[in-house]
Amino acid sequence: MSLAEAFDEPAFVPYLCVGDPSVERTREYVQALVRGGADVLELGLPFSEPIAEGPTIQGSVVRALEAGTTPEQYFEFVDSLDVDVPVVCMTYYNLLYQYGDSDGPGSFVERAAEVGISGFVIPDLPAEEAGPLRTACDDHGLDLVFIVAPTTEGERLERMAGLSSGYLYVQARLGVTGAKADVSDQTEASLAKVSQYDIPKAVGFGVSSGDQARHIVEAGADGVIVGSALVDIVADHGDPEGDDVPERLESKARELSEGVAAGAENMAKPEGQ
Repeated sequence: MSLAEAFDEPAFVPYLCVGDPSVERTREYVQALVRGGADVLELGLPFSEPIAEGPTIQGSVVRALEAGTTPEQYFEFVDSLDVDVPVVCMTYYNLLYQYGDSDGPGSFVERAAEVGISGFVIPDLPAEEAGPLRTACDDHGLDLVFIVAPTTEGERLERMAGLSSGYLYVQARLGVTGAKADVSDQTEASLAKVSQYDIPKAVGFGVSSGDQARHIVEAGADGVIVGSALVDIVADHGDPEGDDVPERLESKARELSEGVAAGAENMAKPEGQ
């Protein structure tokens, strides 16, 4: 399934960092998220300087790196996944640029295509410097997703929207990632700002409940991205012989997926019903 097909209906997009607390445990967690209703998986490849992340996901990245997770382990993990939803790689540009025998992102993108990755979110890549990665993605049929902040305007917004494919990642609030108890009042304004672009819009940063997911879809989003609220559950992994993290992740995913579906249903109802 392609990203375009995954966004035929509003999509639930969960994030986890591969390798937290181990690659094998991540496999269990990903399967739980798919059982809970994930439409797209955003899987983090850990990098030592995750500048877009708040404390929760930074902690996840540190645990994955301490467990020894490497880019090649990441690729092998994705290659071995038995799931019927697209996988998006979220990481930082230095890992793409340095991978393989030659400078540039081509080798990384080629390897990603081999293992079935559908696209990339690269938070630290400026749109002005994205030409080589956009070309490599086009060569291998992969999508490139840009993050649009509430402050992104004018020519920069035009450039990012023009370079994006698959979906546009709409940042719900200023700052770094992290679960919040409310929906930012910037969300509707941000969605209105990008409504003219013919590409699915998925909202992330701060989403933690099914009710928030419903509200975001009702505001016009084509998808909802959730990371920290899930990583918080992983951080409580406890005893590896008997913890309930997979069950808790599946339950949280179902809550969020049902919130997305409820928002879509409300949008489809005739006015006044």
